[in-house]
Amino acid sequence: MIQIKHGLILLLISTLMACGEATVKEKEEAKRDKNAAVINAQLAAGYIRRGDLEIAEEKLLKAIKLDDTYVPAYTTMAVLKTMIGEVVEAENYYLDALNLDPRNPELHNNYGTFLCDRGKLDEAFEQFDIALRNQFYNTPEAAHANLGYCMLQAKSPDFKKAEKHLRAGLKVNPNLSSALLAMGELGVRSKKYLMARAYMQRYHSNTTPTAYSLWLQIQAEHALGDKHNFVKLSRSLLEAFPESPEAEKVMELSYK
Repeated sequence: MIQIKHGLILLLISTLMACGEATVKEKEEAKRDKNAAVINAQLAAGYIRRGDLEIAEEKLLKAIKLDDTYVPAYTTMAVLKTMIGEVVEAENYYLDALNLDPRNPELHNNYGTFLCDRGKLDEAFEQFDIALRNQFYNTPEAAHANLGYCMLQAKSPDFKKAEKHLRAGLKVNPNLSSALLAMGELGVRSKKYLMARAYMQRYHSNTTPTAYSLWLQIQAEHALGDKHNFVKLSRSLLEAFPESPEAEKVMELSYK
C-alpha cells in the first residue's frame, strides 16, 4: 500500500482549496464583467437614441472589452457605425456577431437589411433566406417584409415574389408598417393604384406620415383621378416637408 505522509496530505488539501477559491473568484469576476457589459450596452442604446454617438461608442467599446462574447454590444455597434457612415466597420461588427451566434435568425435578418441598403442584394437575399429557414425564428414577418422590400430594389424586380413575401409578413402582423409601405410602393410601381391607395391608407392610420409615404399615396390618388385626396395629401406634404425632394415632385405633378 502506498503511504502518503500527513504533511503532504495537508499540502494537497490546501492547494485544492486554493484552486477552488481561485475558480470561485474568477467566476464572480466574470459574472460582474458580463453584467457590466450589459449595462454599458444598454447605456449606449440610450445615448444613440439621444444622438450622443461619441459617448455611445465609448460605452460599446467598454462593453466589448468587459465581455467579448456579448453579441448585442456588437450589433449595437454595427448600427452606430452605419449611422455615422463607417459601413466597412459596421459590416465587420455584424460578422463578429454572427461568428459568435451563427444560428441567430434575427442577426441574419439585420445583416440582410444592412446588405440590402448597401445594394448587395444577392447577399442580402441569402441572409433573409437563412433567417426564414430557422424554425425557431419568433418574428419571421420581419424577414419576409425586409426580403419583399429588398426585392423591389432590384433593377428588374419580380413583383410577384416581392408581393408574396410582403403578404406573408402582413399575414402574421397586419399592421407591420414596413410591409404596408413596401406594398404601397409595389402598387405604384406596378400601376395597381387601388392597391397602393389601400395599403397607404392602412399605413397612415397606424404610422406617422413621412414625405415618402405621403408621396406614394399622392401618386396613387393622382392616377385614380381623386382630386380631393390628391390636393389634401399634397397640402399635408408641402406643409410638413417643404424642403423634401418629394415636395418638389408634388409641385411638378400638380401642374400636369
